[in-house]
Amino acid sequence: MVTSAPGRINLIGEPTDDYGGPVLSIAIERRTAVAAGLAPRWSCISVPEAGSDVLTAVVRQLSARNAAPPGAGVAVAGSLPAQLDFGGSIPLGVAMAKALSLLAGRRLANGELLEVALRAERESNGAETGRTDPTVVTHGQRGVALLVEPATGSIRSLPFPGRVWIMATGVSRDARDNPPGQWRRESEEALASCRQWRPGLTHLAQLSLLDLEELRWRLPASLLQRVRQVVADTARARAAAVALADGDLAQLGGLMLQANESLRPQAGSSSAEADLLVSSAVAHGAYGARLTGAGRQGAVIMLAPPQSEARIVAQLSQAFEDRFGRVLEVWSTRAAGGVRRETIPGGTGDRAP
Repeated sequence: MVTSAPGRINLIGEPTDDYGGPVLSIAIERRTAVAAGLAPRWSCISVPEAGSDVLTAVVRQLSARNAAPPGAGVAVAGSLPAQLDFGGSIPLGVAMAKALSLLAGRRLANGELLEVALRAERESNGAETGRTDPTVVTHGQRGVALLVEPATGSIRSLPFPGRVWIMATGVSRDARDNPPGQWRRESEEALASCRQWRPGLTHLAQLSLLDLEELRWRLPASLLQRVRQVVADTARARAAAVALADGDLAQLGGLMLQANESLRPQAGSSSAEADLLVSSAVAHGAYGARLTGAGRQGAVIMLAPPQSEARIVAQLSQAFEDRFGRVLEVWSTRAAGGVRRETIPGGTGDRAP
């Protein structure tokens, strides 16, 4: 049994999903594959060190649904860059959940695979993981971007005919430089303060741009900055969905650039490499570019006119090498499909959903 699940890239909306805001995201063409066969006991051969931990957590979640085989040998491989976080271990968990449940004779719906992988991720990492990543990894569609609303669970499909270019900055960022936990603590503190003013508030993303003027007098500067980021990116994500519905990739690119500029003033959210790539991309004619992962993933994504992509990438690569003395790692992807069962070469049967 062979299955695979894609990584994901957020076009707009970081870190809004942690605070009830929407995210516009795509599944990417690079994937994690899992091969599994029935065996007397459990074993795992995995390049990611977390493979065995994820397997243990996934099996526990499947067993609770009577959807786990009695034992299996599992092997993991993939083309997702280990140094870049395009979904963390969620693609691995989703692919494992599908392979093992099929071995057990169960065909779980995408929503069930989502829940298995999400709970397994939270168990193996010991942290509260958002729903956006497993939603995109399970529900991704070729040529489609998904507007995910974590607060309501809704998913809106939007046509995305473009190609996204991914450029690795090569910057390894220590989590202590800009710890996500600090962002969360500040946001929770801001939410508690805002509730004194608006008792029914459940998420920071429920606030509007107009509310920011009132909050200037109620919050210290550090908390106001956190609220402003969430509120502004929430508005940008919804504007980006409108742009895609209208087929306007140039407008989407402009919103990506705005999102990048809003993050740069925050400590640890950029680097000289990322700044060069973003500014040079726009200068050479790209629709837009931004550092992905709220400054924690070390990659810049870019949208460009199809007829100019090759030229812009060549110019960026040269500028990067001239400035930093190393070759730019760059690749591209289109929006891809979600988790699936794969056909084994020389085997029987077609690819199954």
